[in-house]
Formats: sequence, structure tokens, C-alpha cells
Amino acid sequence: MINRYNVKPRPTGAISWLRKLFPFLRWWNFIGWDTLRADLLAGLTGAVIVLPQGVAFAMIAGLPPEYGLYTAIITPVVAALFGSSLHLISGPTTAISIVVFSSVSTLAQPGSEEYIRLVLTLTLMAGVYQLAFGLARLGTLVNFVSHSVVVGFTTGAAILIATSQLKHVLGLNLPQSHAFIDVWINLFSMLNQVNLYVFAVAMVTLIFAVFFRATIPRWPGMLFAMIIGSV
Repeated sequence: MINRYNVKPRPTGAISWLRKLFPFLRWWNFIGWDTLRADLLAGLTGAVIVLPQGVAFAMIAGLPPEYGLYTAIITPVVAALFGSSLHLISGPTTAISIVVFSSVSTLAQPGSEEYIRLVLTLTLMAGVYQLAFGLARLGTLVNFVSHSVVVGFTTGAAILIATSQLKHVLGLNLPQSHAFIDVWINLFSMLNQVNLYVFAVAMVTLIFAVFFRATIPRWPGMLFAMIIGSV
């Protein structure tokens, strides 16, 4: 029978179910040489940008640097194949790093083998809960979160990140503390032990990172800043 209106037949129940289970089957036929070249360029750009970010996020979470790179490599692949959005960027974030550190650091020493095992267990549990929430269609609840809550959460996360990284900027070996105010008390009590060489490297890296972001935003400024600071 001739389809005079050029209307594509609707997929059968089995095919429709497979496309829901494996979302990449819906856009697989749209891949061509032009789109593939653009995707490869975008992937290379993302890889260069996420290299310093992955290391930083791992340190915020209290993990060895390589775990940030593992997350930056595996997560985008899984999200690209099984995610529901074609434009969502997936990978490690500051908020997740803070939550991981605050949840697990009270149970084990950050960076230890026990700490890593607990983080991996937490990751598995979070994935199971997210899968259950997705199947229950609870994602729509995000629409009821007000803008003030988002701004407050972002600001609080920025303050916590800055506080947790000051010991690395100043080159101090602070005692383990879980209270926000205790970290600042320990910082002020040990200001006479600041490592000026470490502080100089941190400032040079920060200055160049801000400079590249303000003048050449298309370049991977964080990567260049890390290279310059290391030299």
C-alpha cells in the first residue's frame, strides 16, 4: 500500500518499549558525518575543560584526583546513551562533591580505603534511588522548588567549597573537623604557619584563571592556569 502522505508508521509496542528503555535508539539514525564531526569537536572541548575540574571536584569530595577523572569519563558516556536529554551535560559537580564529603567524612578518614569503599556504596545507593524516582515520575517535583532556594543553595555551596579549599591554598595541615566554624578557628590559629610558596602558586593559578575567563572565554582557561601555576 502506497503512503501518499509520506507519514511514517508508528512503531509497534515492542519497538516503542525498547526506545524508552534505550533512548539512543531514537536518535541513532540522525547521526551523519556532519553531526559526528561536531560531536567529536564538542567532546574534545569538554574533555579539555573537565580535566582540571574533575581533579578539583575529587579533592572537594575527599577522594584521590583520579576518581574525579573516572567520573568525568564514565558519566557522560552513560548519560549520552541512556539520558532523556540531548543537551544536558553530565559529570561531577561541586554540589555532589560537597554532599559526598559531608556524608562520608564523618564515618571514615577522607582519602582512605574505607572512605573510598563508602563513597562507592553511596554512589550505588544514589543511583538506585534516582532510578526509582525516575520510574515514579517524581522529577516534576523540581518545578515546585523556588528560585530563592536555588540561589541560597548555590551561595552556601560556594562558601563551603571556599572554606574547604583554603587549607590547600595556604599550605596548612589542619586537623580533621566537621563543623564549619571550627575550620575557620583552626585557620586563624595557624596563620603563622602559612606556606608562602604554596600560596604564591595558588594565587598565580587563580589570577590566570580569572584572566583567561575574562579575556578568552572560549579557551580552556582553567587548564592553562594550572599549567602556568605548575611551571
